[in-house]
Amino acid sequence: MTTAFFSHDDCMKHNMGPEHPECPERISTILAYLADTHLEQDLDWVRPEEITRDQLLAVHPEKYLQQLELMEPTRGRVFTDPDTAMMPDTLRAARLAAGANVQAVDMVMSSQVTNAFVCARPPGHHAERAKSMGFCFYNNIALAAMRALNFHHLDRVAIVDFDVHQGNGTADIVGGDERILMCSSFQHPFYPHSHVHRQAPNIVNAAIEAGCSSAEYRKTVEAVWLKKLQDFKPQVILISAGFDAHKLDPMAELNLETEDFRWLTEMITSVANDYSNDRVISTLEGGYHLRALAESVAAHLEVLDSVY
Repeated sequence: MTTAFFSHDDCMKHNMGPEHPECPERISTILAYLADTHLEQDLDWVRPEEITRDQLLAVHPEKYLQQLELMEPTRGRVFTDPDTAMMPDTLRAARLAAGANVQAVDMVMSSQVTNAFVCARPPGHHAERAKSMGFCFYNNIALAAMRALNFHHLDRVAIVDFDVHQGNGTADIVGGDERILMCSSFQHPFYPHSHVHRQAPNIVNAAIEAGCSSAEYRKTVEAVWLKKLQDFKPQVILISAGFDAHKLDPMAELNLETEDFRWLTEMITSVANDYSNDRVISTLEGGYHLRALAESVAAHLEVLDSVY
């Protein structure tokens, strides 16, 4: 049993401009680092296919899908919000990223692999049911959750989101769904300034103040999340893996180290070992300091790949 690593070159064709932090180099730097450290040799590499229309409709309404397709330009860029741009290759990349999440669920649930990491872009956790924002178009992790629930007929799915920005889109989609427990940590007050206080019973928020140290972060997250996850007894754990809480990241003001992402992954996989038959699917969200991103992803993968 191995860790599946999903990646596709076409996810790097989506380019929102030379100064945009959510850039193709996020993927290429990760791939280069995995090659340099030889970690790539330990992974089961999978080239994903695009998500199907029916699979997208499990989360996003047809009207929204049509709206995105009508907006996609044949050349140049158009903005769906001040931070989020589309170009001719954008929806192809987004469909591949979403499709990778669905395929990852299928491979893990069929015991082809132990767990999976989706190294794709654009990210997804800010995409609400009918609204693109925050660099996101389709909500990849919500699509993975619905695949696990509706196709594989699971009863309990946990989503853990440790991106420094709250996954407002995921909370918008899964809030109130008692089959899903969403545990989230994020800097607060901070973008996207929503879904913090409008909290459904199945949304567990660990709001973190700017400047928080590693030790404070670990103490808070363990206190807020761990018992909730254990009591929920998830049958699979999905991770929105954002690495922008790193102290070097230019997009936030937390002070996590690379080793904190290793610790987070160890805590999550420990719960998965106890309740989920080690089933974990993780997908890349944020992380904008390229070296810190690559090192943090590698630490995350080393833990996932050590699970047998």
